Amino acid sequence: MKNMNILIVEDDEITALNLSLSLKKHGYNIVAVCDNTTEAKNKIITYAPDIIIVDISLQESNDGINLAKEIRAKYGIPFIFLTSYSDDEILSQAKETEPYGYIVKPFDPSSLHATIQMALFKYEIEKERKNDINSLKIDKLNLEKLLYSKRASDEPIVPFGEDYHLDISICETFYKGKKIKLTKKENAFLRLLVAQLGAVVTFEQAMNYVWEEHGATENSVRTLVWRLRNKLEGDIIKNASGIGYCIED
Repeated sequence: MKNMNILIVEDDEITALNLSLSLKKHGYNIVAVCDNTTEAKNKIITYAPDIIIVDISLQESNDGINLAKEIRAKYGIPFIFLTSYSDDEILSQAKETEPYGYIVKPFDPSSLHATIQMALFKYEIEKERKNDINSLKIDKLNLEKLLYSKRASDEPIVPFGEDYHLDISICETFYKGKKIKLTKKENAFLRLLVAQLGAVVTFEQAMNYVWEEHGATENSVRTLVWRLRNKLEGDIIKNASGIGYCIED
């Protein structure tokens, strides 16, 4: 393992010193120790560390949480929270930033190394997963080609489920000849399912294709499926546990 560069953001000098000494013993390189968010942002840009350790309660406020949000959104660097808090509201806010781990104060030096290694491992797995997902992205042109190949005849009609069909010429779905009124996102997701009949549409594929804006989550997809199922007759949308959804061919 190459020497990993770590940035510490901690306003308590004793804690910061103990962290630095413990990390150096395990071969980590401490690029900087910051006691405020402004300095931390400057050091992130200067050093581009491999991982950042952030105290949740900088300057006796939630500045650590706000910094973590910016790290995830702007820099894409894994971070670990350092916390002595047991307050449910603060921890709930911290969870929303999706940290790669927690170190509880007073920290245990023997578990510090393991926490960092697990965080880095999680980050690498996440990066690989995103790369795989990007290679599986379906753009609108490819989706139209997939739908076209699934026509039952020369007509622009793709049958699916029991008594359903998708008219790809007008982007409308019908059940027993009657049009089903769908929202734009519901229609897009159903077309994605039909284009991949018999194959699983992953949460990531759905988020990339259906939502043009950023911020969609797996729960966004689940909510969309719940609404869509309420409009469709029969249980045609099947769960692929923890992966996504499909319509059987």
